[in-house]
Amino acid sequence: MEMLEVRHVSKRFATLTALDDVSMAVGEHRIVGLLGPNGAGKTTLIRIINQITAPDEGEVLFRGERLSQRHIAQIGYLPEERGLYRKMKVGEQLVYLAQLKGVPKRDAERRARHWLDKFEIGSWWNRPVEELSKGMQQKLQFISTVIHEPPFFIFDEPFSGFDPINAGLLKEEMLRLRENGASIIFSTHNMASVEELCDDIVLINRSKKILEGTVQEVRRRFRQHLFEVEYRPGGSPVDWNSLQPELFTTVQVLESPERCAVQLRLDPEATPNQLLSVLLPVVQVVSFRELLPSVSDIFIAQVKQMQKGGGDE
Repeated sequence: MEMLEVRHVSKRFATLTALDDVSMAVGEHRIVGLLGPNGAGKTTLIRIINQITAPDEGEVLFRGERLSQRHIAQIGYLPEERGLYRKMKVGEQLVYLAQLKGVPKRDAERRARHWLDKFEIGSWWNRPVEELSKGMQQKLQFISTVIHEPPFFIFDEPFSGFDPINAGLLKEEMLRLRENGASIIFSTHNMASVEELCDDIVLINRSKKILEGTVQEVRRRFRQHLFEVEYRPGGSPVDWNSLQPELFTTVQVLESPERCAVQLRLDPEATPNQLLSVLLPVVQVVSFRELLPSVSDIFIAQVKQMQKGGGDE
């Protein structure tokens, strides 16, 4: 059973269609990257899942049940636009927010102290939030999202405002949440983080879902038959263009005292083994790998392709 299913959801605001027949699923113990340019419809979908607004058509299922208000406590939501009670003390605020999600006060205090110590801000328990730096407030916001230990999370640009060290800390915690059984929607413009963290991706553009699959499946789907061969140089230079041009074309040769490599585009009908059989008598191969397009490359190409396909919808 999927943790969350979005089935044929559409949402309109006056003449604007924010979502047009969008379906997606979040499996158990999976991190799903929700991607798309600004204005694509991601925020509207997140608001529907959080029941801030309702779809005009379609439905959302949570663990096989139609999503309702009683599921709210099972969702942890970290919005892009953060908000804390600045005059409240740190510990008091965390306990209060946990109690709103149904956590008993004693458990809430224990969990709050655990997380504050983990993020090395335990000494700030009795200090008002407004005295914390922006980075520390971001940590506090993350703790308030996870403290009630729900099975499902939505993180919207969670690394915004974090330095690389603290962003790395949050990435570790997101992976740990998944390992402990949680499912996560991760909305971001940081494509490098998507490849680091996500099991699956969903790309929305102009209110429509245009791409979905596991990260590796999607990258393979858009493969360009590009291979990189690192080799040890021999006595004489290699004329790459003369080596069976019907089998491959030479894209780039990189030769330096530190490293020699060549990038070759293989004919779609040929196999990597055929390519290797041509290379092995010529050079001493150190490494051989296919260069799959990055999620960022695929994202940009798909959005540009859709822009060329027509005007605004």
